[in-house]
Amino acid sequence: MTVSNPLLQDFDLPPYSAIRPEHVEPAISQILADNRAAISQLLEAQHAAPSWSGLVLALDELNARLGRAWGPVSHLNAVCNSPELRAAYEACLPKLSEYWTEMGQNKPLFEAYAALAASPQASRFDVAQQTILEHALRDFRLSGIDLPPAGQQRYGAIQMRLSELTSSFSNQLLDATQAWSKHLTDEAALAGLTDSAKAQMAQAAAAKELDGWLISLEFPSYYAVMTYADDRALREELYAAYCTRASDQGPNAGQFDNGPLMNEILDLRQELARLLGFANYSELSLAGKMAESTEQVLNFLRDLAVRSKPFAVRDLQELRAFAAEQGLSELHSWDVGYYSEKLRQQRYSIAQEQVRAWFPIDKVLSGLFAIVEKLYGIQIKELSGFDSWHPDVRLFEINEHGQHVGRFFFDLYARANKRGGAWMDGARDKRRTATGELISPVANLVCNFTPAVAGQPALLTHDEVTTLFHEFGHGLHHLLTRVEHAGASGINGVAWDAVELPSQFMENWCWEPEGLALISGHFETAEPLPQDLLEKMLAAKNFQSGLMMMRQLEFSLFDFELHASHGDGRSVMAVLESIRDEVSVLRPPAYNRFANSFAHIFAGGYAAGYYSYKWAEVLSADAFSRFEEEGVLNADTGRAFREAILARGGSQEPMLLFVDFRGREPSIDALLRHSGLVEEAA
Repeated sequence: MTVSNPLLQDFDLPPYSAIRPEHVEPAISQILADNRAAISQLLEAQHAAPSWSGLVLALDELNARLGRAWGPVSHLNAVCNSPELRAAYEACLPKLSEYWTEMGQNKPLFEAYAALAASPQASRFDVAQQTILEHALRDFRLSGIDLPPAGQQRYGAIQMRLSELTSSFSNQLLDATQAWSKHLTDEAALAGLTDSAKAQMAQAAAAKELDGWLISLEFPSYYAVMTYADDRALREELYAAYCTRASDQGPNAGQFDNGPLMNEILDLRQELARLLGFANYSELSLAGKMAESTEQVLNFLRDLAVRSKPFAVRDLQELRAFAAEQGLSELHSWDVGYYSEKLRQQRYSIAQEQVRAWFPIDKVLSGLFAIVEKLYGIQIKELSGFDSWHPDVRLFEINEHGQHVGRFFFDLYARANKRGGAWMDGARDKRRTATGELISPVANLVCNFTPAVAGQPALLTHDEVTTLFHEFGHGLHHLLTRVEHAGASGINGVAWDAVELPSQFMENWCWEPEGLALISGHFETAEPLPQDLLEKMLAAKNFQSGLMMMRQLEFSLFDFELHASHGDGRSVMAVLESIRDEVSVLRPPAYNRFANSFAHIFAGGYAAGYYSYKWAEVLSADAFSRFEEEGVLNADTGRAFREAILARGGSQEPMLLFVDFRGREPSIDALLRHSGLVEEAA
């Protein structure tokens, strides 16, 4: 088996096309067995006097081998899901969970780390090494190292079950998204939709050997209908299907229902928190974050809500008045996107779709690269002749002064069997091995944009451009690290509520005239974005920002409150409704089951951490205000940001790094100003 299994080979970039579902379980089982034997030998050798090289670097090597095999499998499961791969992936989850629990509760390993941290040599370690040791000892405690045997066993059982449940949540959401579609043969039903949206739907129908048009719940298709379809009944039908995915409501009620999974996930998280001595899971989640207490998080979110709500109320009043002028007596959730777009067009003479022609993908990418090359002193070039998981995937390399820095894959377009949303994952960490070899980082950057249709290049909405910049910010954090210890390189070891700082920070250049000049050019004529269109875009930047702010605060408060109050007898829906009582300005219909598709908190890393987006947005807005003062393409300011934030990864506490760059602690004022949530002086 070893000879023919690509996951057991040494490789530079993963041999994606050679990986088969039947390779997965044998490879992971083999590596876990090898690692267990190696750890046992390592601990014998390090027993008397543990060293950095003999303990930490040796473990990094074992982790890297496991990551090299599991990373591509996990990635393929997200971007090329199939029943066979899913089964192979899920068969490994309990094995991996058991292994990591074992590692976290390995007393001799904990003692070796504690001895190394207390040894005279530790005083000579650099700051990243000291942080890694500090975090490792904290993580041992959060893995139940101090629990009695029965408690440790229960901890392991909970973690194993949670890994299965969160994977099932993700699978059921994907299945529910794909289980609904609407086939239309009368083009009149699509009145109002853009030509590009209709072409995409015609392409989707043709792929299934159908005439006409096929509407799906993949985001580009859903967004097009909700924003442009004149047929209100069609919008309502699509809204109902989308907001009831994986629930007990809607057209596929009870099919792929995530409700029971959510309850069990919350029960187990609460039990885990209590086991480790925390009052609730929200408290446990803060153990490795910047925020110091649950009160601090809730006060932060509620303060933002109080400041923002008047603007949201005003936004909604304007929208209702506008819809009434158009003959709509009552505004519902499935009307908001449609009338918002009409109001935006009336007020600013600009439509998302009109702007799309100015953002062909290659122009956006070349402009994005030009911006970061100028700011950070790097060069980016496209590579060819690599193995990938889909023909649309592209690979790029970053160099600095002629030296290789890292590589990143782009998988940009929505397709069947691909998880929705956008994300970055570190395919390989930067680290220096015990033999002195420097391993360079690799990142996967994944989006779900509308693909190219009808012979045109892929054309992005400005929202999609912003998403691209956001994910690329994560990618740069991973790739531009100067830390050579795996535990603190890139985003490793970065507090979760600071990890969105570099990503949200990058979004600013999508709104700056200097940035827009680089990333826009008409796909047919290459002419730059006209000045009048630019001015309209900038004028419309904060259109309905009050509503958008309150929506994000609703998600953040719901997540944090759900994990802080679990066990008080309220259902998930009851918690959501109580938060809506507090912050919502437009109530969705009673059948809305938003929580059942909230993958960030039930299947991603954001449980009791969704507030991180707003927390980090305060940091990013304030960090960018230095560029506003010194020049948005100022290379000196760019280098300062790179060296203070991007280069240092998780080597120090985020507040220290922020103060190092900004010269002071962050202020909320820049965020409110950037969002247009301050009253202008008369």
